[in-house]
Amino acid sequence: MRRNQFRLRVNWGDTDKAGIVYYPNYFKWFDIAAHEFFRSIGLSPSTLSERDGVILPLLDVRCSFEKPLYYDDIITVMTEAAEVQPKTIKLTHQVFARGVRTGHGYELRGWVKEANGSIKAVEIPAAYRAVLEEDRPFPPLNADPWLCS
Repeated sequence: MRRNQFRLRVNWGDTDKAGIVYYPNYFKWFDIAAHEFFRSIGLSPSTLSERDGVILPLLDVRCSFEKPLYYDDIITVMTEAAEVQPKTIKLTHQVFARGVRTGHGYELRGWVKEANGSIKAVEIPAAYRAVLEEDRPFPPLNADPWLCS
């Protein structure tokens, strides 16, 4: 299955009073990771919406927290298309810092079409399924401008 990864720096606003990452930020990073994943395979959510009328709503999400993250940590979020069903895509996410996995989880997203003011789940076209299911290694990490020292 397709994979993607990116890095970012934990910002002060991502932490609680103790300087530890506040847990909802994992879900924010999962959402960013999903959008980065789709962009990396040429299926930008904005392009899918404009060209095909397709949106990718979140149907289910889960996260397990293993180790704390702190202000200024550099994290790597690794994403993989774990399951591609006829109308859904399950993305798994792993978050690493200092060489240790700090949390992991998944998002289940629907393949939904907007038409005449309503939305309906539709089958993922074969060409898009082929892209999602293609086995590729993780690409090199990004050179993120937020990572300036």
